[in-house]
Amino acid sequence: MKKIIHTIVPFLLIILFTYAAASKLMDVNRFRSQLYLQPFSHGIADVLLYVLPTGELLLATMLCFNRTRFTGLLLSTLLMAAFTAYISMILLHYWGKVPCSCGGILENMSWPVHLAFNWAFLLAGVTAIILQLSGNKREQNDLI
Repeated sequence: MKKIIHTIVPFLLIILFTYAAASKLMDVNRFRSQLYLQPFSHGIADVLLYVLPTGELLLATMLCFNRTRFTGLLLSTLLMAAFTAYISMILLHYWGKVPCSCGGILENMSWPVHLAFNWAFLLAGVTAIILQLSGNKREQNDLI
C-alpha cells in the first residue's frame, strides 16, 4: 500500500500541476483578467501571473525525480494548503464572492466541490509525506 501511495500521489500531483500551469499559460490574458478580479492588488496579481504557472511546472518537475520528489511533495502539499485556505476564506465570505482563477475543468467546480477537491489532494500529500518519513525512520533504526 505504501508503494502505491508513493507512486500515485506524486503522479496525480504532476498531472494536476501540469494541467493547471498549461491552462494558465495557454490563455495568459484570461488568467491575468481572473487574477485582477481577486481580492489583492494588481501588483500582486502581476507577480502571481508568472509565479503560479512557473511554480506549478517546477513542482511537477521536482516530483518526476527521486532525488527531488520528497521536497517536491512537501512544497506541493504546502501549495495545496495555501489554495485550500484561500478557498476556505472565500466560503467563509472573508472577501465576498470572488471568481476562480483556475482553468479548465476546475473552473466549472462550485466552491464547495473545489474545496473538497483541494482537501483530497492536501490529505493525499500529507499521507505520502507521513509514510515517507515513517519509512525513513525505520530505515535509520535498521542501521543502528
